[in-house]
Amino acid sequence: MSDLTHSPTAPQDPVVLDVWCELQCPDCLSALDDQRALRERYGDRLDVRLRHFPLEKHRHSFAAAQAAEEAAVQGAGQAYAEAVLARVRDLDRGGEQVLLEVARELGLDVDEFETALIDGRHILAVDADHAEGKAIGVTGTPTYVIGGERLDGGKSQEGLRARIEEIADRLLAAGPAA
Repeated sequence: MSDLTHSPTAPQDPVVLDVWCELQCPDCLSALDDQRALRERYGDRLDVRLRHFPLEKHRHSFAAAQAAEEAAVQGAGQAYAEAVLARVRDLDRGGEQVLLEVARELGLDVDEFETALIDGRHILAVDADHAEGKAIGVTGTPTYVIGGERLDGGKSQEGLRARIEEIADRLLAAGPAA
């Protein structure tokens, strides 16, 4: 019996790009254009995954990460994260009310957001991302991990998209693991 997962015509799993992000981080807002360009270039061949890395210096970042998890449950994770990042300055001043306003603007169940922020149902997911990030050496945001390589975007975004594309192209050219 042949193994179809390794045949030359079998569909390839997408390359995974983990983006360690903090939703109150101005640098993460700046990185959105690169992420959009990567999604457009690669489509479903690149799986861009938001990973939470709330920083203590931003007092609403942990709540924002929990809210983003609730948005993902409601089917709007990426749209919500981008909308919150677009209001990074408002979030600093308005806190959780801004998180609820964004949910309302996107047509999400605001009551469920409020409940999720109170009952902490997404704390474990956020904590798990943060712990994994620390374990692999993430110290700031945005940080990208692709093909086992960590790229720090918190210091500079300069050249990062090109480096990510270089790694993605190499991984996609290699094809499915044999």
